[in-house]
Amino acid sequence: MLPPNLPQDKNARRLLKLFSSLQENDKRSLLDFAEFLNSRDSQSEPSRAAAEQTPEIIPRPDKESVVSAIKRLSKSYSMLNKDELLHETSDLMSSHIIKGRPAAEVIDDLEVLFTSHYEKTLKS
Repeated sequence: MLPPNLPQDKNARRLLKLFSSLQENDKRSLLDFAEFLNSRDSQSEPSRAAAEQTPEIIPRPDKESVVSAIKRLSKSYSMLNKDELLHETSDLMSSHIIKGRPAAEVIDDLEVLFTSHYEKTLKS
């Protein structure tokens, strides 16, 4: 059931309606992903000093969700501009949530994505 005082923004109302229809685990995934999007660095380009930082790779646990992997990789590669990763990260997340692609495969691709973006920043 939706609250009587829905937000005035059309997208906010739509999001609230969609959110209320989800299962609890899907609600948690959506919130985690929204938190990731909200935490993106607002810089348009990383500085050379940031690009030269060495990643502090957090080991991949045996069982990990796609959202947890995104958070882990974001921390491991904290020097990367999250805006540059957003589109590809979102596509991979969608392939798991919407298309049912196995989490392990998506996480493998996420690790390649973050590593390749880091290597590109070193070359620029």
